[in-house]
Amino acid sequence: MPSGLCRPYVQFEGPPSSFISPQLQHIFERVRQSADFMPRWQMLRVLEEELGRDWQAKVASLEEVPFAAASIGQVHQGLLRDGTEVAVKIQYPGIAQSIQSDVQNLLAVLKMSAALPAGLFAEQSLQALQQELAWECDYRREAACAQNFRQLLANDPFFRVPAVVKELCTTRVLGMELAGGVPLDQCQGLSQDLRNQICFQLLTLCLRELFEFRFMQTDPNWANFLYDASSHQVTLLDFGASREFGTEFTDHYIEVVKAAADGDRDCVLQKSRDLKFLTGFETKAFSDAHVEAVMILGEPFATQGPYDFGSGETARRIQDLIPVLLRHRLCPPPEETYALHRKLAGAFLACAHLRAHIACRDLFQDTYHRYWASRQPDAATAGSLPTKGDSWVDPS
Repeated sequence: MPSGLCRPYVQFEGPPSSFISPQLQHIFERVRQSADFMPRWQMLRVLEEELGRDWQAKVASLEEVPFAAASIGQVHQGLLRDGTEVAVKIQYPGIAQSIQSDVQNLLAVLKMSAALPAGLFAEQSLQALQQELAWECDYRREAACAQNFRQLLANDPFFRVPAVVKELCTTRVLGMELAGGVPLDQCQGLSQDLRNQICFQLLTLCLRELFEFRFMQTDPNWANFLYDASSHQVTLLDFGASREFGTEFTDHYIEVVKAAADGDRDCVLQKSRDLKFLTGFETKAFSDAHVEAVMILGEPFATQGPYDFGSGETARRIQDLIPVLLRHRLCPPPEETYALHRKLAGAFLACAHLRAHIACRDLFQDTYHRYWASRQPDAATAGSLPTKGDSWVDPS
């Protein structure tokens, strides 16, 4: 969901995910798109409850009409007394308390209207959804995540994160610097070279988030990435769904990607079991479909030279495998993959939308060797799993 901490060319529907079933995607969209603007009196009451009766002393001005809104809150443009332009996100009253019952009700209706296959593991999917929505309702958590990303990317020449305005931050109010730029889907008219550069940086960031920071902003909405042509930079927004990844998960996940990049189907199957994506007792039909899905998604990292994202049919090919996957799956996917795969699918879709050509294999191979060099700084060779006692070492 976009935070709206940008000027009013925000759009609220993120790219679809091939990894989320149509039934669960329906739940996401129903929960996130049923929003109305708050009346002025209600907005002022939230500000007073959260920032105190003297909240107006904290700003020089605040527009009463929001320039953006989503299902959890709406965003107003303001000005600090030092002249800094800000965007203030204000949460709708009672929204956090209603999340759990709303999602449960939607799932109940969905169960009555359409049979859910056992392989969907709807309860686990629902728990992941509820957790994420609870995070997004906690603006203090979002502010902390934004500050973390601002620190992690402080020296990055391409990505920037707006500063958090601490005096305008509570559980239901979030103030940040106002950002400029256009969402990624409005960058189609740029030159091929610029589109390639933007998408290369986007994929690089995804790999860094997962395998270097082990901390990822998992919402791939177009409007969360604003490109500023004047500075050739992208501003990142909306950190409510940010999450951490443990080394046990990333150690196995990077090996699954490596196996796909190497075209090693047997290794993909074994590493998927190590990751607990599979139990080891699946039917051959399911195992074959799972491996094929991983190989399809690994094609950019397996291709020598630049990979043409605009020429593939990845989404359709994955969709063709979903019936088998849902019919024969024996265990739910690892909890971490719900958000991760949505983010990766969104990044791939952005690259396809911008018809980018990127040398993904070289990018991943570099990431892979950096990862294991950092996990095992004294190892002569990379690639073997660390012991439980090993800890992450930031390569920078």
